[in-house]
Amino acid sequence: MSETAKIELDGKIYELPVFVGTENEKAIDISKLRDLTGYVTLDTGYKNTGATKSAITFLDGEEGILHYRGYSIEQLAEKAAFIEVAYLLIYGNLPNKEELHAFRQSICKHTLVHEDMKQFFEAYPSKAHPMGVLSSMVASLATFYPESLDPNRSPEAKNLTIHRLLAKLPTLAAWSYKNLTRHPFMYPRNEYDYCKNFLYMMFAMPTEEYQVDPVVVDAFNKLLILHADHEQNCSTSTVRIVGSSNANLYSSVSAGISALWGPLHGGANQEVIEMLERIHADGGNVDKWVAKAKDKEDPFRLMGFGHRVYKNFDPRAKIIKKACDDILDKLGVNDPLLDIAKKLEKVALEDEYFKARNLYPNVDFYSGIIYKALGIPTEMFTVMFAIGRLPGWIAQWKEMTENKEPIGRPRQIYTGQTNRQYVPVEER
Repeated sequence: MSETAKIELDGKIYELPVFVGTENEKAIDISKLRDLTGYVTLDTGYKNTGATKSAITFLDGEEGILHYRGYSIEQLAEKAAFIEVAYLLIYGNLPNKEELHAFRQSICKHTLVHEDMKQFFEAYPSKAHPMGVLSSMVASLATFYPESLDPNRSPEAKNLTIHRLLAKLPTLAAWSYKNLTRHPFMYPRNEYDYCKNFLYMMFAMPTEEYQVDPVVVDAFNKLLILHADHEQNCSTSTVRIVGSSNANLYSSVSAGISALWGPLHGGANQEVIEMLERIHADGGNVDKWVAKAKDKEDPFRLMGFGHRVYKNFDPRAKIIKKACDDILDKLGVNDPLLDIAKKLEKVALEDEYFKARNLYPNVDFYSGIIYKALGIPTEMFTVMFAIGRLPGWIAQWKEMTENKEPIGRPRQIYTGQTNRQYVPVEER
């Protein structure tokens, strides 16, 4: 904090403190800029604005680094279970054996949802988008647990809300899928771990014995870990800013789910499949569509390649690529869309045009392929993303409330008309 930045405005020089993070990220602290100068900053989309100081996730897009609480994503994806990573993000450290057991037991205790909620599902039309269903169902949890409306209760009460949400979201997500297919709801089986239980509720039927493939469970576990947090993105910032009003956790996460729903955020892996379907419908000529992607005059863009944050490569993509290959080998899926995807991947990894621009396949590309191979409908892709991102949202909400951060209140630069006079309607 010994460094300062100097800004000259209206002939006066002002000094602003410089803040340096633990990974040497540098920021100019402008929190008192308006009080000192009368000016605010204009940063459309907040691309250069640090809205908070956080100890949860470190992301370096230039170097392709992603760390949760100081642990590399590579180590966690290779060695950890998703429930361990959830504990790490929310509580700051990896759990010891006793802590992990207690955490798992608490999650298992709360996987069931109130039977009255089944009536909500029955009221939705069969074609209701699962993200809309999930967002509203999560928000409605607050009505079943009114004690959760005060986020500043005791740590024990806050933990109960956190554990309830972690436990119930997979059940609500799986039931959103069952509502889409009009299949019977499957209740959780708490002898299964977190990932296996969700896959069981998704795919099992009452009339048959469903065996969850360990390769599928492992791939799903990795996907959830890779999606668990990603710094101050659109949905995470939404959770924090809604929570800053003292809104309860359920409402804050419901808002995050709605933000994730957008195709520019969580819907990217769905757009990958839609792109593959478009190429397939056109005859499957990959070279033609690659040429279109290279043509600056053509509006077509390859979805699932490159990343707005990672300027070199997406470290998550390297991890999930192997899981994707394992899934396709294990399941032996014969799907023309997956054949097109593999051809596009080969081009992106070998073609100098894509290599020079760092347009490598990202995590959305591979996750879309995995979900497609598992038979998950594209409408459910973003729901899967939400399950993975839940621990990050919870951790960010918890950090924000415990730091007693002020309510979010962005400024603006007004560009509308001025000094207009009201004219009665008969004179207009």
